[in-house]
Amino acid sequence: MAIDHNRVVINVTLPLPGGSTERVRAWVDNGNADLYMSRRVATLMGFKVTCDDKACSAPPPPQITIAGMTISLSAVKETKIPLKPPSAAAVMAPGMSAEINIPSAVLRNYDVLVDFPGREFTIAQPGSLKFKGVSSKVEVNSGNGLIQVPTQIDNKKYNLALDLGASISFLSEELFDKLANTHPDWPHMTGAVGPANMWGLDTEPKWKLMRVDRVQYGPLYLTGVAMTEFPQDWMAFFEKRAGIPTVGLLGSEALLNYRVGLDYAHSTVYFDIGRLSNFPDFDVVGLILRPEDDGRFTVLGIADYDGKPSVPTGPSGVQAGDHLVAVDGNPIANFTLGLVWSLLLGGQEHKLTLERGGREFTVDANVQHFLAEAPDKNESQGKARKN
Repeated sequence: MAIDHNRVVINVTLPLPGGSTERVRAWVDNGNADLYMSRRVATLMGFKVTCDDKACSAPPPPQITIAGMTISLSAVKETKIPLKPPSAAAVMAPGMSAEINIPSAVLRNYDVLVDFPGREFTIAQPGSLKFKGVSSKVEVNSGNGLIQVPTQIDNKKYNLALDLGASISFLSEELFDKLANTHPDWPHMTGAVGPANMWGLDTEPKWKLMRVDRVQYGPLYLTGVAMTEFPQDWMAFFEKRAGIPTVGLLGSEALLNYRVGLDYAHSTVYFDIGRLSNFPDFDVVGLILRPEDDGRFTVLGIADYDGKPSVPTGPSGVQAGDHLVAVDGNPIANFTLGLVWSLLLGGQEHKLTLERGGREFTVDANVQHFLAEAPDKNESQGKARKN
């Protein structure tokens, strides 16, 4: 499997009319019950696509094939297709390479193992995988396969979803604000940089981020977990879909060192540590980007660092609305959002090529250590750096 912007992407084979097949990229999304597909693939499969002014839909394929294994899609009643112009018909979601997702409604009928360190995805008939590591009983929604894991944060018990399809973790606005007020020393910032820059929504420049000092997630004791504040409307929809009280989700960014086993048949999740290294996901250039249908990337905003814009701004610097054309001389047109962030990650400085009003120019931008602890907690008297 590939890990693209902390998302699991694999190859699958789709059946086409006349007995032929098409190999496409698929996003393994156990945190979403709905099946999505690009308009291009739906057309190739000969489906009748119906649309309104917001979205399109089609019948689901009867099955897909993963590494020679037939995976039934009988649990899905409808395929959702984004309403896209013809030039973007191959895009399931801007900034992704996948043309179909594999949702929880399908995964729940199998044993699943996501090996982040080994970059390997395994799916098997129930009872045929031998899971390793520490385990936790979880709540699996019988209707859609969504998973909730018993969690403790700040010595209080909650439920947090397990969403390996999410590039970052989320907490409800109520709990996020409560923790931020109780623990002003925890690193925090505004602006969805790095893995928090999920889709390029207009609201992402205003998203609040924080490192939660300690999260007991089932049998795991996770420290310094990067969390984003869940927008209220998202949270209401998310909790209704979960079917039980929940305060958010743990995304893949927090679990990249683990092999995560999903034993749906026994409502059990396994966590097997694969490495101990920490990824500097927030050592990045402080842009918030939106991937466009035409393959370009628009600058939505710029995150502050130490109370100042983290990259040069103004007429000769970066402005919201600019298009990011290249990073260190590497053109990024039609890249995935994950590939772009891999270029903006690490090092000390990156040269950004931008376009504004038909004119290209370059800006040297420093990499900042976002969501970092203050240099010395004792000397800082409990005050962490606010980005």
